[in-house]
Amino acid sequence: MAYLFSDTANLSASEKIWRTPWLVLAATAVLATAGTAALYSVAGGTYEPWAERHALRFLAVAGAVLIMALVPMRVWLSLANPLYLVALGLIVLVPVIGVEALGAKRWINIAGLNFQPSELMKVALVPALARYYQWLPPDRVSQPFWVALPLAMILIPAAFVLKQPDLGSATLFAALGLSIMFLAGVSVAYFIAGAVSIVAALPFVLQNLHGYQMRRLEIFLNPDSDPLGAGYHIMQSKIALGAGGISGKGYMKGTQSQLDFLPEKHTDFIFTMIGEEWGFVGGMALIAVYAVLLALLVRMALRAENPFCRLLIAGSAMTIFLYVFINVAMVTGLVPVVGVPLPLVSYGGTSMVTIMTGVGLAVSAHVHGREQFRRTWIRPIV
Repeated sequence: MAYLFSDTANLSASEKIWRTPWLVLAATAVLATAGTAALYSVAGGTYEPWAERHALRFLAVAGAVLIMALVPMRVWLSLANPLYLVALGLIVLVPVIGVEALGAKRWINIAGLNFQPSELMKVALVPALARYYQWLPPDRVSQPFWVALPLAMILIPAAFVLKQPDLGSATLFAALGLSIMFLAGVSVAYFIAGAVSIVAALPFVLQNLHGYQMRRLEIFLNPDSDPLGAGYHIMQSKIALGAGGISGKGYMKGTQSQLDFLPEKHTDFIFTMIGEEWGFVGGMALIAVYAVLLALLVRMALRAENPFCRLLIAGSAMTIFLYVFINVAMVTGLVPVVGVPLPLVSYGGTSMVTIMTGVGLAVSAHVHGREQFRRTWIRPIV
C-alpha cells in the first residue's frame, strides 16, 4: 500500500510566516546567545576561536530553519525514507572507508571535511519512523510483525555505531527511536518485556564492553579511584559546580575553568563552567529555557492534526530532551561520561546542525500541520 498527499490547507507564504512558532525560534536564540557568552568566557574574553563561529553558525542554521518552515509536508514525507537509507548506508561504510581519530573510526572524509554519519542518522531516524506510523493503520501498531520493522530500523544503525565504537550515539538512537514507538501507540507490554530482557542480558553486555567503556563504567561508580587519570573529568566537574554555589563566582571569574582545570569546557562540560560562574541559579535558569522550548514543542505536537506532523514535532522535542538530560546528568556524575554536548550551547557545528534541523522539521510540521494524507492503492511514492 502507498499513499498520496492531499493538502487541505493551501497556505500562502504570508500565512506560513504568520503560523511560524516564533517563540520556539526565540528560545533557541536565547540558548545560542548563552552559548556564545559562555564560549567568550572560555576563551578568556575573546570571540576567537569559538564564540564568533558559534554565533555565525546559529545565524546560518536559523535562516535555514525559516526556509524549512515554507516547505510543505509532502516534501519531507517523500524524503524521509531516502534520507534514512543514505544515513544507514554511510554508517555501514564507516568501517570500510572511515577515518580513524582518537582510537575510533566514526568519520568519513567528504571533500576534505570529516563527517560523522551517525549525526545524519539522528536527523533521519525521526522522519523515517514518523512516515512509517503515518502509513500504518492504528489497529496494526502493536501487532508483532509491525513492531519488529521499526525496531529493526532503530537497532541496525545502533549496532553498527556501537562497533565504531560510539556508545553515546547508539544510546541516543535507541532512546529516541523507542520514544517515537511509544508515542505512536505501541503497547506498553513490549517496553516492559524489553526492559526485562535488558536486565537479563546485562551480564553478557558487561563482558563484551570495550576496555575504555568498562573503564568509564568503573570510574562512574568510583571516580575517586583514579582522580588524576580516568576520573579527572568528573572530579573537576564536581569541584567546579560545588565552587559555584548558589549565585556563582561571576562571569569570567570561575577558577576551575579559567585556570584550565576543567577539561572540554567548551564542549561536553560547558554546563559545568556556566554553573561555576553563575551558580545554581544560573544553571537552573538555563534549564528553564530548555523547559520552555520543550513545552512549546509539546504543545505544537498536541495541536498537529496528522500522525506524521505530530511525531516529527515530538521527535524534535525528545531529541533535545535526551541531549540535555544526558549532558547534565553526565557532568554531575549521575551517568557515565559518553560525550553528548549541550544543545545550542556547547561548541560544535555538527551538533548544532543536528538539533536545528530537528527544530526546522518541527516548525515546518507546525506550519503545515493541517495537511491531511490519504492512503491509496497506486504506484508507491519514494
